[in-house]
Amino acid sequence: MSMTETAAALVETRDTKLEIIMGRETLDKLADATVLVLGCGGVGSNCCEALARGGIGHFVILDKDIVAPSNINRQAIAFHSTIGKRKVDVMEAMIHDINPAATVIKRTEYLLSDNIDDFFAGVLEQTDGKLDYVVDAIDTISAKLTIAKYAQDHGVRLVSSMGGANKLHPECLRFADIFDTVRDPMSRIMRKECKKRGIKSLHVLFSCEESVKTQPRDPSNIHERTELGTASFMPPIMGQMIAGEVIRQISGRGTERVRADGQRLD
Repeated sequence: MSMTETAAALVETRDTKLEIIMGRETLDKLADATVLVLGCGGVGSNCCEALARGGIGHFVILDKDIVAPSNINRQAIAFHSTIGKRKVDVMEAMIHDINPAATVIKRTEYLLSDNIDDFFAGVLEQTDGKLDYVVDAIDTISAKLTIAKYAQDHGVRLVSSMGGANKLHPECLRFADIFDTVRDPMSRIMRKECKKRGIKSLHVLFSCEESVKTQPRDPSNIHERTELGTASFMPPIMGQMIAGEVIRQISGRGTERVRADGQRLD
């Protein structure tokens, strides 16, 4: 190989480090994949960032909110410069800044039981019928249940984030079926409601840590859970973990089981 060829081979790109561990064929598969991320908050925005950095080429992102000052402690898109901007717009800009070739479809509606079919029909029309994975990073339990039921009924691959509020130990985060979750308030409600709705299985990321006891910030506010606080590192770690799960499942790389001591079982 000539010096010119060697220099060309050593030019760094966005994929340089990814290709070493994943391989070119896998990266091409990820670049062709479409992922729907529901919610661009603490978990969802960090998940989108990691998916974009990890090589996912096509995104559908949903969020109706704008960036607020209280988002700055945990959301990948929240800065003083983005306060007041639509989350989906800031998220789209970040994805394109990471990978200009990525495609991003933005949605801003609320997901309800009476519009879920139309929503997914619209998404599939926009993506030419291709949807490789769905990430549920929405906070509302009713929406999470609606998404889970749709995914079960239509064979959609889904991973759902449970609560990260009032948690401080990332080492307690686990992937599990919803019916195998423990010590998580959101998971407890989800288990009960899944049974009522005939949802037989739901792949989730949850924390088995006992929630930190806190006091309401505004005891007079009966409409909001003002006792819920969020550490700066928990939602980002959850988003990164979910992105890793999605990338592994789509690519087929790293799907083997690993013991607690790090030894591969398969």
